[in-house]
Amino acid sequence: MTHAAGYQQKSKKLNVLSIAGVALTLGLAGCSNGDTTANADGAAATEGQDIELLNVSYDVARDFYKDYNPLFVEHYKAENPDSNILIKQSHGGSSKQALSVANGLQADVATMNQGSDIELLEKEGLVESDWESKFPDNAVPFTSTIVFLVRKGNPEGINDWEDLTKDGLEIVMANPKVTGNGRYAFLGAYGYGLHAFNQDEAKAKGYVKDMLKNVKVYENGGRAATTTFVQRGIGDVLVTFENEANLAATDFGAGQVDIVYPKYSIKSESPVAVVKAVTDKKGTTDAAKAYLDYLWSEPAQQLAADLYLRPSVQSVLEKNGDKLPPVETFRPNDAFGSWDDIMGTYFSDGGVFDQLAINAPQ
Repeated sequence: MTHAAGYQQKSKKLNVLSIAGVALTLGLAGCSNGDTTANADGAAATEGQDIELLNVSYDVARDFYKDYNPLFVEHYKAENPDSNILIKQSHGGSSKQALSVANGLQADVATMNQGSDIELLEKEGLVESDWESKFPDNAVPFTSTIVFLVRKGNPEGINDWEDLTKDGLEIVMANPKVTGNGRYAFLGAYGYGLHAFNQDEAKAKGYVKDMLKNVKVYENGGRAATTTFVQRGIGDVLVTFENEANLAATDFGAGQVDIVYPKYSIKSESPVAVVKAVTDKKGTTDAAKAYLDYLWSEPAQQLAADLYLRPSVQSVLEKNGDKLPPVETFRPNDAFGSWDDIMGTYFSDGGVFDQLAINAPQ
């Protein structure tokens, strides 16, 4: 049995039907919703060398890549005036997207929010084993952290993780079984518990169990969780990424919500990789590498900061300290081991999450 098949069997209860087809549909839907960037003239490429790249990414990254793609196309056209490049996008839950690529979706690049999703593609022979060394910062162009989005004025008095166990509180979060957003939220809570109780596992588990009792909705993606909280008005607090919370607070939820920063939270890393087994076949390896390389350029790093992602280039991060306040964070791998260990221990069927969540999503 291949790694992808084994991983897929573990996810049978998720009721994910035709994963590859869903991701392809998402990609095509993205084309009609502005997620596809055409050549520098905004028209389909008809002359010279035509290059088409598919970026398979997680759902919350949609806003970043929607704006990044035109930046990259302009840059690429300036350096390759005889070439036309078309960027297509596919967005969904990070792990579903990785499975789609493992099952045959022809991604040129994978831009995920969890290292295990790239590692899955590495195990399948789709991504090079040294993918982390191909780009700066272990192939992580920007990071985020987990924060709380609350109703305007913070009527429930949510100030830190311990407040999430209040009686009667209703929490909305993404499903940790299928999304990186949900996993980081769960691990952020667990890491807080270990930090607060001096690494006492029993007490940390007790805290997390009490918190999960208050989860009213587990959504199938970070953006779906935001929609449920902001637009459908369900829940008292949304546990989500900093960039997603800021987007809600400054855009479609402006005036309705506030952001609360916990004192101690988890660092989420968004690794990227060329899907070399695909690009070598298509002849797009150089273009795919250039697409990811440009993520570390100053314009791309500033765009990340503008969208409340934390740039990996320190000078750009420091320049945006007003909108990205310092937070004490921990790396999940430092606290919980490798992603293989994390996935097996915490998120496999019958794992720690299932044990602690009374109404664990299946």
